[in-house]
Amino acid sequence: MDDEEAIRLDLSYALGDAGHHVTAAADGAEAGDLLSRRVFDVALIDVRLPKIDGLSLFRKARAHSPDMAVILLTAHASVPDAVSALKDGAFDYVAKPFDSEELTLRVIGRVAERCALRRALRRAQPRPERELIGQTPALLRLLDQLDVVAGNDAPVLITGESGTGKEVIARMLHDRSPRSSGPFVAVSCAALPEALLEAELFGHERGAYTGADRRRDGRFQAAEGGTLLLDEVSEIPLAAQTKLLRVLQEGTVEPLGSSSPVPVNVRVISATNRSLRDLVAAHAFREDLYYRLNVLDLNVPPLRERRNDLPLLVDHFLRRFAPPGAPLPALSARARDCLLSYAYPGNVRELEHAIERAVVLSHGGEIQLEHLPIDMVGGPTLQAPAPEAALPSLRQAVRVFERDYLARALTLSGGRRAEAAQRLGISRKTLWQKLRRHGLGDAGDDES
Repeated sequence: MDDEEAIRLDLSYALGDAGHHVTAAADGAEAGDLLSRRVFDVALIDVRLPKIDGLSLFRKARAHSPDMAVILLTAHASVPDAVSALKDGAFDYVAKPFDSEELTLRVIGRVAERCALRRALRRAQPRPERELIGQTPALLRLLDQLDVVAGNDAPVLITGESGTGKEVIARMLHDRSPRSSGPFVAVSCAALPEALLEAELFGHERGAYTGADRRRDGRFQAAEGGTLLLDEVSEIPLAAQTKLLRVLQEGTVEPLGSSSPVPVNVRVISATNRSLRDLVAAHAFREDLYYRLNVLDLNVPPLRERRNDLPLLVDHFLRRFAPPGAPLPALSARARDCLLSYAYPGNVRELEHAIERAVVLSHGGEIQLEHLPIDMVGGPTLQAPAPEAALPSLRQAVRVFERDYLARALTLSGGRRAEAAQRLGISRKTLWQKLRRHGLGDAGDDES
């Protein structure tokens, strides 16, 4: 986050070449918006930024993501401010001018070591029953984000296909949060009739509707001091969405049949397997509620993107469903091949149910192919991964993609750089530098 474009580009390229995923911001307001919507491992913040100064941004970053490493970039005159920020939790500061590659190796390298240590400590801890099993990069990235998000009290939106473990993620967030000693309350918004959903969430007074023969607290009050999971939040009808938005804005609920608001202290986590953005576009979900729920977001990868986790998950479920005191059930070669090659449209939940069924039907003997669900035998299979030697490095893939994307933008713009820059959402100067970097500097000399 630096207002000097040359420094910003130089740092972005150096960090990108080192294999880091980089998001750049030109001023404090843009950076603040990014920090409020996403979770980062590290933030490089210039102390002197337009719109919102770097030290104010640092304090906002610390409040939003306490575990994020903040490195301040400072000119000589502002070094005392940066040193003071170290006492308030900044990871380090770097005085200008600096060498981007040295910064990447020395300072960012220390942050990477700290993240790796945190992962190692987490793996060494015993896994409770409600835990994610696996070691693939997609899952480890999710766990890193989860560790950061858990320490914050802002609403979280968990997205992912059915059966990926969204409720498991919600429970892990609660268990690792300062609210872990409070209750965890989950409600399926799709399982309740529309007429009862509001009463279930917000409570009701006696006589509020037919059959309400006594006063009853809602799920928000039941989760007081803890966490409330709104599972399948996309299914909340519009009328209830309006009341939910008011609860999130004001921190109070108004039970049905009552005009007296009741304060509630609850962290709200939402989960859905549908795109709320698409529902907003279709006017089926309130846009203002979407932004209230999606302050922080986590996406749970499907099992087909975690292929290398399958053996660990199969063994985990075999141990879970084996009769107490009995040896671990054996798998025939054909049954194991089927389990490891199936595509799992139902994700982890489908695998769990398949193993439970097989353990029961095998009566303690070897699990054969016929003990698996019929839909799984001969069903859709995962594609074999490409040979490792054929896979380019991430840096090479990003370079190729960016070059092709720039060339495509120029083609669509008839070679006019100004129009191409507008299509890409970047300045003409940035476009020119990128074209030169990719050997496209002579393409599209028309600056109009």
